[in-house]
Amino acid sequence: MRWGITTPLFLSAAFLTLPTSSSAKQDPTWPSQIDELEEIMYQVKGYRSRQFGGTVIPCSSEAAGPGRHNAAAWLRAAFHDMATSTIAGGPRQGGMDGSLQYELTSSDNIGPAFNTTLKFMADYYTSRSGVADLLALGVYYSVRSCSGPIVPIAAGRIDAKEAGPIGVPLPQNTAFTFEQQFARMGFNKTEMIQAVACGHSIGGVHETEFPQIVPVGSTENGEGPTDSTVDVFDNNVVTEYVAGNTTNPMVVGPSIQATRNSDFKVFNSDGNVTVKALVEPKTFNNVCANILRKMIEVVPDGVVLTDPIQPYEVKPVNMQLTLNTGATSLQLSGLIRVRTTEFGTDSAESVTLTYKNRDGKDSCGNKGCVYKADPLGATQGFDDTFMWFPINLEIPASTGISSFTLKVNMASGTSKAYDNNGETYLVQDDILLQKPQSCLLQGKLQVVAAVRNDLGKLPVNMHLSYKTPVGDPNRPIPTLHDDTVEMKKGDCVGSYTFYTATYDDLGELDYATKIDLVSGTGATARRDDFKAASDLGANCIAFDGPPKSQCTDGSDPGDDPPESSTTTTTTSTRTTATKTTAVPTETLHHRSAVGNYTLVGCQAEPTAAGTRALGGASFAYDGMTLESCMKNCTGYYYWGTEYGRECYCGNSVNPNSKNATLTECNIACSGDETEYCGAGDRVELYATTGTIPTPTGTPAPKPTVTPYLRIGCYKELSTRALTGGTFPSDDMTLELCATSCDGFTYFATEYGRECYCGNFIDSRSNKTADTECNMPCGGEETEYCGASNRLEMYRLINPPTSTSTTPTPTVTPTHKPTVSSYALEGCWTEGKGVRALDSKATAGNNITLESCADFCKEYHYFGTEFGRECHCGDALAASSNQTELAECNVPCAGDVSEYCGAADRLDIYYSNTTAGPSQPLVVGNYSWYGCQTEGDGVRALAGKSRVVDDMTLDVCAAFCDGFTYFGTEYGVECYCGNKFGNGSVAATTGDCNTACAGDATQLCGAGNRLSVYEVTPITPPGRIRRP
Repeated sequence: MRWGITTPLFLSAAFLTLPTSSSAKQDPTWPSQIDELEEIMYQVKGYRSRQFGGTVIPCSSEAAGPGRHNAAAWLRAAFHDMATSTIAGGPRQGGMDGSLQYELTSSDNIGPAFNTTLKFMADYYTSRSGVADLLALGVYYSVRSCSGPIVPIAAGRIDAKEAGPIGVPLPQNTAFTFEQQFARMGFNKTEMIQAVACGHSIGGVHETEFPQIVPVGSTENGEGPTDSTVDVFDNNVVTEYVAGNTTNPMVVGPSIQATRNSDFKVFNSDGNVTVKALVEPKTFNNVCANILRKMIEVVPDGVVLTDPIQPYEVKPVNMQLTLNTGATSLQLSGLIRVRTTEFGTDSAESVTLTYKNRDGKDSCGNKGCVYKADPLGATQGFDDTFMWFPINLEIPASTGISSFTLKVNMASGTSKAYDNNGETYLVQDDILLQKPQSCLLQGKLQVVAAVRNDLGKLPVNMHLSYKTPVGDPNRPIPTLHDDTVEMKKGDCVGSYTFYTATYDDLGELDYATKIDLVSGTGATARRDDFKAASDLGANCIAFDGPPKSQCTDGSDPGDDPPESSTTTTTTSTRTTATKTTAVPTETLHHRSAVGNYTLVGCQAEPTAAGTRALGGASFAYDGMTLESCMKNCTGYYYWGTEYGRECYCGNSVNPNSKNATLTECNIACSGDETEYCGAGDRVELYATTGTIPTPTGTPAPKPTVTPYLRIGCYKELSTRALTGGTFPSDDMTLELCATSCDGFTYFATEYGRECYCGNFIDSRSNKTADTECNMPCGGEETEYCGASNRLEMYRLINPPTSTSTTPTPTVTPTHKPTVSSYALEGCWTEGKGVRALDSKATAGNNITLESCADFCKEYHYFGTEFGRECHCGDALAASSNQTELAECNVPCAGDVSEYCGAADRLDIYYSNTTAGPSQPLVVGNYSWYGCQTEGDGVRALAGKSRVVDDMTLDVCAAFCDGFTYFGTEYGVECYCGNKFGNGSVAATTGDCNTACAGDATQLCGAGNRLSVYEVTPITPPGRIRRP
């Protein structure tokens, strides 16, 4: 029961009273150390979704590959992390401690599921969301996404620093061994059975990792489901077992003979008493909620968990004070999240924020202490809904702020006040992160803090929490570092003084850095903490402050900001606009053109953290208009507005930025209510139509070639980055190529005269510097058409007036797991000087996997190569080696939805049903090595031997267990050894052509020839190596 199946296992203690996300409760006192986990847990979909469920929603998601259900993999990962725990001999050790990140090469953890799970969760790993807590949260997500019960999630786990011992249950264990292993973890027999039943409610067993349970090629997608509803968390795994009609491969089928029918062993260990008690759905769900909670709350002694995380009824989010231009006022920005789950037919119409000044009084200047916020967007959880209300409040710098309270106003006329459990929502104005003056670019961070002058004698420090990759593919969780830098005192600006600190070489994960600014030391220190570096722009904007003569000690309560404080000034790096209160004479609409720029459409920001659709300069301010953003981006080919108040510039569009419908860019500009300025993660994108300022006759990049958008200069591949079509011409222009590629998603020009089309870009083709695409087009010398091995790349866009999504590739190529009776064996290299498959071949522009399978139907293997070649054979050449599946990346010429190998790479398929003998790739724990000659006067393999009349490859493999190699010869002979004897060399694969005496479907060498197999290495899984 190596819960090495895309399923998991876990159990629980006696029944607990499970809290729900509704019911009357008290909010946590804000801010709380669980805030980060609370948002990840409950902000599932919609506005400001944290996207943690990206690969497990819906439950049927197979983001890791066909038959690999990510939801089941997340459950499985949590169990494997916990399963090495022990209470034997003293205090509990291990448990849910994140040690799985160090154990991916262990024989306990075969298969890709754990690596892919941790790789996804790595982006969410911070000082306030550890690996162990994220794995626990993964249980909640995986079960709820599959319509299972709510599993309560507590926080406070402490991550291990090294691997734990081995000890995950394996499917070949006896029922007695299972009981002993679960007892070591703290579970009795009943709980063991409950855990296995709940853990195996979703997912299945993978033939790649467990061929003794699910034979290779016996399933459509490589997975043998544990019940008939593989992507629903229900009790069918139990009811089908009790009814006797189960197809669970760990109960019936080949696992019985292989003694790996682990679910049967567990379920039957108490005469099926426990499993029969789970046939009622409600009972099953209650038991599973408890047993899974017990599993994720197995922690080392000394670790104290919090109460289960519940959603706030009202929660301030991303609250930030900033010293405004002129230094006479502060800007309080952020959001108030209101839980609307139980509002029924009523709705939250607004939120009122009432604040106290720095002295705790109601004197707040001539604008008063009350601010009203209207709704902005909605978020959904699995069981909850929320509405967001933006805060953008100007506060006199002289009086400041110390706290606020909130009131939620309902459409029905009622309202409810919130005071943070009597503590009020505290805000300090002592030390502030100045985001406009701070920036992050290519690993270099500069941070500016505004510190109130009356605190000038206290030390000011910047504390960073940043991540760096380990550099090992089997260690996907990065290393978390902490560092502290003393900030340098700078200019006095009004009642504040600026302090600056820089930090170089944050590396490729610089965007994940969290920033704490601290004034003072110890318990009395003031902090502006857990600020995301990803929120900073690429350029630090100069502060337009008052003369030094106006520097104050920060305690003068007399000066209010002038009434025109919403008007900001123009600097050399940024243009802003004055917001007026005049009633708009136009209705809100999308501007088709602004100046010399035309509307491209609505673009989604890339999903990768720290990346932007436009990577040049960036600006954010109230009073944003399309016109001011255009002026900010003077000299750039593109600009775009986002979220009503943000402006981004660039000379190319990030290729991972996808088209969105124009209706998704639906937030009005903060400085002009008649214009749209994007939305959350949506950019209102404009491209220049004017002449690029270059010397007369000098070529320049062209931002748009209707209906395509330039996305940059790309490296060409030997197998071509775009494979949909080719159109060379000595009179090549960008327009000619765009016309030639009509209907394709991408077009690119190369070497001045070549044009290529495609519906996707090969993932190995990387973006490079624009200056490398420097060859003029053959038919238009003012345009660039790539260069040698460089592609001027364009992507299809929406027409400016369209509200529909731009056409995307109708298909994305996949590696089909099965074709007819054949199953995918992976991507293999061509042989060295010989064909990997040499019995029969064909080629053509109509090649598909299906046509190749039909062509090779008399053979056990077929392989497709370079998109248009088909090869057949009964054995692979000894010099052909398995390689990464991603290297077989050329679509089939006859069906672009399928992959057909690549240059010197074959997608290899195998069938054991075809007539005639063959050389299987895997036999037991051994993998095909090749055909080998006998030695010169000695045996090629001299460890031990036997001769039997019913010889098979399986018989020989079992006989040679423990040796590195086994080889069969002349149909009836079996030899074992750890090295080859002198004179034994590789022979042509076809020389091993004698059928095994005990199995006519297998080949067992020939005269003086051995069919040799080598023990399969444990790491990396599925990779066959040859010396």
